[in-house]
Amino acid sequence: MDEENKLSRKTVLKAALAAGVAAPVALLGGPALARANAVGGTAPELTPACHDDDDPTIEQTEGPYFKPNSPERTNLVTPGTQGTRLTVTGYVFGRACLPVGRALLDFWQADVNGAYDNTGYTFRGHQYTDAQGAFTLSTIVPGLYPGRTRHIHVKVQAPGRPVVTTQLYFPGEPRNNTDTIFDARLLMTVRDNGSAKEAAFDFVLDVPQTPTSTRPTPTSSTPPGGTSWAVGSAYAAGARVTYGGRGYVCLQAHTAQPGWEPPAVPALWRAE
Repeated sequence: MDEENKLSRKTVLKAALAAGVAAPVALLGGPALARANAVGGTAPELTPACHDDDDPTIEQTEGPYFKPNSPERTNLVTPGTQGTRLTVTGYVFGRACLPVGRALLDFWQADVNGAYDNTGYTFRGHQYTDAQGAFTLSTIVPGLYPGRTRHIHVKVQAPGRPVVTTQLYFPGEPRNNTDTIFDARLLMTVRDNGSAKEAAFDFVLDVPQTPTSTRPTPTSSTPPGGTSWAVGSAYAAGARVTYGGRGYVCLQAHTAQPGWEPPAVPALWRAE
């Protein structure tokens, strides 16, 4: 099966979870896990792979700026906050690629000037995944400071399991090539949304799970071949369309917008 037609278990699962909901992560048009392949060498698997040819979520240094007891919140932006607005969305999965509900995510980062708030809790906050394992963080693109590339710190913990401490990175940053801590496996998928940015990343944790015997399969009443893709049309998971003479199946419910043509957004459409 070629890569264009390959549909990972998590992609199908996320399509089923998002059926009827145009979740921000569906807009990013990236792979199921927003990180690149490992770069050279053999790294220890601190968390297991999710059986879809995805790299495990690796641990990284906590750094000197972590503070416990952050407030519970999903929005780190307050009135008057400077910086480019950023929304990070994703899922937390276990060993069998099933979602982990009530997983703890504790985020902290620098402000637009590259400074951390070490007296208060600006740009610090924790939250929990919902029953579908999903999370959303509203923040800004962090600033730079000497010696590091742009990054967001996070601790992730499934209920009753060990904490995984890691960092998330931005693609295309010049300092990615010189930062000795940077790891391409922790790259987010990032896209512009007007003056703001949207990013996605999925975590895989060492949580024992029993794989389901069948995968959730999107259904649709649309006849085979479907109708021609059109801007402004609302598509349900499983809907079929044609575009450029080729057929596509919708993976996640959404309303079509310019730039979301099926070949351009594999997170929304699978070629038949």
